[in-house]
Parts: sequence; C-alpha cells; structure tokens
Amino acid sequence: MAKKGVLLVNLGTPDEPTRGAVYRYLKQFLLDRRVIDYPWLARQFIVQGIIAPFRSGKSAKAYRLLWTDNGSPLKYYGERVTEGVRQLLGEEYEIELAMRYQNPSIESALTKLLQKQVSEITVLPMFPQYASATTGSVHDEVMRILRQKDTIPNLKFINSYYDYGPMIDIFADNARRFDLDSYDHIIFSYHGLPQRQLRKADDFNHCLRQENCCQSISNVNQFCYSAQCHATTRAIVARLGLSAERYTTAFQSRLGPEAWAKPYTAATIEHLAKNGAKRLLVFSPAFVADCLETLVEISDEYQEEFEEMGGEKVDLVPSLNDNPRWIQAVRDLIVNN
Repeated sequence: MAKKGVLLVNLGTPDEPTRGAVYRYLKQFLLDRRVIDYPWLARQFIVQGIIAPFRSGKSAKAYRLLWTDNGSPLKYYGERVTEGVRQLLGEEYEIELAMRYQNPSIESALTKLLQKQVSEITVLPMFPQYASATTGSVHDEVMRILRQKDTIPNLKFINSYYDYGPMIDIFADNARRFDLDSYDHIIFSYHGLPQRQLRKADDFNHCLRQENCCQSISNVNQFCYSAQCHATTRAIVARLGLSAERYTTAFQSRLGPEAWAKPYTAATIEHLAKNGAKRLLVFSPAFVADCLETLVEISDEYQEEFEEMGGEKVDLVPSLNDNPRWIQAVRDLIVNN
C-alpha cells in the first residue's frame, strides 16, 4: 500500500556561521516577496544593496555564539523531532524535514517524498501562529514546486495551531521550572511583523482599528498573526494562573524604520527597568525550537541591555526543542489532521 508523506518545515538557518553563508541565507530569506513585500526592484535594492552586505558580518558573529558541536540548534532540533516523529508514525508514513531557506530545501524534501510514491503529503510548518511571511511562504513554495509536476498527490496544509493544548502544556511546564513568584514581570515575546503587513492581511477592515482588536479571535481576524499570538499568551497564562498585571505580550526583531506590531519587547523591558523591575522571565512562543532570536537576542542582548538600565536578570523559558512530549504532540497533530 502507498505510504503517506509528511513534510515538516522550519524557517531555516545558514549552513555554517560564516559571513558568506549568512549572506546567502539573508539574501534568500529577505528576497522572499512575502517577507519584504515591497515591489521587486525596491526589494532587490534594499536586500542586495543594503541589508545582506552590511548585516551579514554582524549576524555571522551572532551565529557563532549560537553554534554548537551539532551545528545550528534550529536544524539540530528539527532533525531530532523528525526522527522521533518518524519512529512514532511507523512504516505507514514517510517523513522529511525541510527549511524554507537554505538546506535541506523544500524542493529536495518534496522530491524524496515523491520518489517514494506517497499517496498524500501533509505539510506542517513549524510556526504555531499563521503569518504570510512564514506559514504562507511555506505553502506558497510547496505549491510553486508541485504545480510543475504532472501528477500531484493529495495535499493537506496545517495552517496554525496557536492554542494547541499539548503545546501549551509544555510551555507552561517549562515555565514551572522557575520560581514564578520571584520575577517582577513576565514577557511573552513574539517575532514581530510590520503593521503594514498586518493590515494587508486584513480583508474585513478590522486590523488596528481599535486598541484591543487582537484580544479575541473571531471570523474577521482568525488568521491575524497578532491576534493568534495574543491567543497563545492567553492559553499559557490560563495554565499558569497569572493575573493580568503580571505579564505583557510584546514583539521583537524589528527591521527598518516603519511601525511594527506593538508593544516592542525592547521598549517593554526599558519601561519595566525604569519602574524598578530587577528580574524578568521571557517566553518566546512563536518558536518551537531555540534559535538566534531566543538564545542570542533574548538571553544575551536583552540581558545586556537590561543590566545597563539597572536590571539584574532576564531568564528565558526554554522552547519545545526535542522534548518527547512535543514529538508526541507533533505526531498527534499530523494524524488528527
């Protein structure tokens, strides 16, 4: 009998922590029209003329801080999860890991699945919250590749799982490793998106029209990245029993001068420091594996900035990584969809 195929996809990582490898990664990543959605010529000028040449050196230094004997944590944990899910799914399934940018590519992973004559392919982007620049880009690339084939197997796209119970439970349990009462404030820090992109994804004239537009999920904003991030926060907070004044949902990793989703994590940390906070606990629930944005941006850069402002400690709640419960949760997510 034909087997079922599964494609797990994460964002990507340079092949090595060198300026050349980071340059190639940044160029492929930022030239994606869903990531920087400017007209083609403007995008080429900004990325190839400014960002990639000038940012690649600094980013390479950050990746060298991140790199381990196993390489990039994002890729290493992806491989561990893939192998674990492969064992749980058994012989009825073929499973491949891909990166949206760099290696292993989506095209190479799809080729492997098609060569194994799978009857269907389930695509699971490793992004709990939907955004055009992440999940949308993965779906776009899968369809671009497969539409060139004469025979296309049945396709299933998993769109988002921002309030997926088993995932929420693991994040909450990871936080319980810390003495929550010893922290002055808890920040849920998500990767940012330009406000322009949030509005662009809104077909119902809802986005940013009122201050609390992301505080609930409805038909009009069910695919809104910011609203899904806030929903993830609410789900974790409910598990931990946190009161409203104890936490903030914020957004990190801004690029460029335009307004991004607010509040900004850096500004939130500055505000808390000015008001006497000494110890902060930070979640990063947009990432299922620790990576540059968590291990370097939060644990190192925000820690340094916080100390300069009079704070003492910024602790990071570990991501899902290769937690056996997360591997089981991914398996269940695939089978149930």
